[in-house]
Amino acid sequence: MRDPYDILGVARNADQNEIKRAFRKLAKKLHPDANKDDPKAQEKFAELNSAHEILSDVEKRGQYDRGEIDAEGKPRGFEGFPGGGGPGGFRRGPRGETIFESFSYGPEGARRSGHGPHEAGGFDDVIADILGGLGGRGRARGGGEAPRGNDVEITVPVALERVIEGGPVKVHLPNGRTVEVKIPARVAEGHRMRMKGQGEPSAFGGAPGDAYVIVAYAPHRHFRVEGADLRTDVSLPLTEAVLGGKVRVPTLAGEVELSVPARTSSGRTFRLRGKGLPKADGSSGDLLATTRIVLSETADPELEELMRRRRDSGA
Repeated sequence: MRDPYDILGVARNADQNEIKRAFRKLAKKLHPDANKDDPKAQEKFAELNSAHEILSDVEKRGQYDRGEIDAEGKPRGFEGFPGGGGPGGFRRGPRGETIFESFSYGPEGARRSGHGPHEAGGFDDVIADILGGLGGRGRARGGGEAPRGNDVEITVPVALERVIEGGPVKVHLPNGRTVEVKIPARVAEGHRMRMKGQGEPSAFGGAPGDAYVIVAYAPHRHFRVEGADLRTDVSLPLTEAVLGGKVRVPTLAGEVELSVPARTSSGRTFRLRGKGLPKADGSSGDLLATTRIVLSETADPELEELMRRRRDSGA
């Protein structure tokens, strides 16, 4: 059998949520009831199930990654019995016993039979959840709900001021609708909000999935974001740079005054504590203000004469 990672189309470092999503997607696509004209449909579906059984089980996945078992779940170097792979086969139980099992596809949908302990949450439960309503025939034994639509994640750029004060933001949903969602005040980037039933519709008549709105920081004309800190440039007139004085510094809550000492060079950075962005622990980052000396756009004869004298004197 092929590499389970290749069968599911996931990377070797994929987490369990990625594996589950990949299996759901491929199970709907490859289910024999949806591919009645493909003579290899059952074989492909069984291969998918085998790959999922290994990668969805943390212990088996570790054994496979370490080379202790092969892609069929058999110990390396163990030949097994004829017909061990494919739609029917066997696997090892938790105490080393051999568990024979086979899969069939009838009016009730996918079924598994075998000898040995039945594991809760195994194949039947997964298929009941994923393929319960496939074409009216994919319901698992004992009935089952039609599969939900997929959940979606929607990243929404939020103005930094809105992040601080909270309020409504516009969210574009997969169904084409645009709604307003109110975000709480002082949320950190990555904050998630669930919108129940606003995800992708089900392909088989089940309930739609959920939408998760994820807060992202929108670009700002004054500030550059560095984690929870903000950086900004502050215009420093030459007079204040030489003699010292006060300059106005923009913050997300309005302007504040910053005292700069005499002989402040361009490029000096001042830290305004607590004037940055919210952190996950409820505290705030800092605002880093860097001075940039600017000259007046209009000519200043006295300043120009002073600079000439200093230049000529070699000062």
